[in-house]
Amino acid sequence: MGPLRGVRVIELAGLGPGPMAGMMLADLGAEVILIERGVVRSALQEKDPSFRGKRSLALNLKDSTGIAALLRLIEKADVLIDPYRSGVTERLGIGPAVCHERNAKLIYGRITGWGQDGPLAPAAGHDINYIALTGALFAIGRRHERPTPPLNLVGDMGGGGMLLAYGIVCALIETRSSGIGQVVDAAMVDGAAQMMWMLHGLHAAGAWNAGARGVNLLDGGAHFYDTYETSDGKYVAVGAIEPQFYAVLIERMGLDKDRFARQMDKAQWPVLKDEMAAAFKTKTRDQWCSILEGGDACFAPVLSLAEAPNHQHNRARDSYIELDGMVQPAPAPRFSRTPAVVRHGARGPGADGAQILAEAGYTNQEIAELRDGKVLME
Repeated sequence: MGPLRGVRVIELAGLGPGPMAGMMLADLGAEVILIERGVVRSALQEKDPSFRGKRSLALNLKDSTGIAALLRLIEKADVLIDPYRSGVTERLGIGPAVCHERNAKLIYGRITGWGQDGPLAPAAGHDINYIALTGALFAIGRRHERPTPPLNLVGDMGGGGMLLAYGIVCALIETRSSGIGQVVDAAMVDGAAQMMWMLHGLHAAGAWNAGARGVNLLDGGAHFYDTYETSDGKYVAVGAIEPQFYAVLIERMGLDKDRFARQMDKAQWPVLKDEMAAAFKTKTRDQWCSILEGGDACFAPVLSLAEAPNHQHNRARDSYIELDGMVQPAPAPRFSRTPAVVRHGARGPGADGAQILAEAGYTNQEIAELRDGKVLME
């Protein structure tokens, strides 16, 4: 099942965006073989949904025999996911040039923070650093306050894992006609910059103050695009940008239409925000849901991580699944003819090693020798 059925992916074990890309490909039908460098996972990894749908082979990549085994698998693979810093796989002897000698059609997907070149390429970093360099972090936060880290969604996940998965699929399509593989250089700093495209356009049009935060249309500056506390200490979110939706919001909240008529007058935003905040504090979150949810007021309750899977809309769409005793997001997007299916939960580290090597042509004797030499770990 899934539109990527028949695609074979070798994923070198890493953290964050690389595993996310591998999970997305596995969810959509690709066969993903995870190459782990040991048989012990951290406590956090034991609860990591990104292991789902993947088979596991644990190899000692510090041993030339382990590298040889990996290259043998790469010969029959469509994709390799490299989550390491620039130059690491080259030093291991499994860089793009070596792999393409073995398999000219291979898509070599590389995910890093800073990219494969540039002065920062060798440096360490995390999501917060990458998005800081693109203007994304500067733009997020309240007026006169420090920038607010948006979890690790913009750099690691949206600008990293999703960008890598997208790049891999695009390269696979191109390879069908050219018969030649290539390297996909997915850098989180590039992905975060790309996600800022709309704000660059608004700034160029004079509709976005790039030198301040908390004063613009989409950053909490507008009273009709923000979050508000309710009487029970919970929160709701409104995003009524279009005038017809704004009119619905004002009417259903019982606010003075004349008082709130000048929607786009930025000079009025702070005052109107205070008045809207006071109105939202008069009722509980659930009461506001009964008044505003499901219509054209552009409203939603602000749900916690634990609450989200139980919302009626998410339940109706089966947006979450339970696997290995954990609630986690279901595969996305959805396909009408080739639906995605999570085939199994996390496999133990090295659990599929002998079977994977046998499928690659290793004999029982060769597998035993790899096991005895501590190259194959189980």
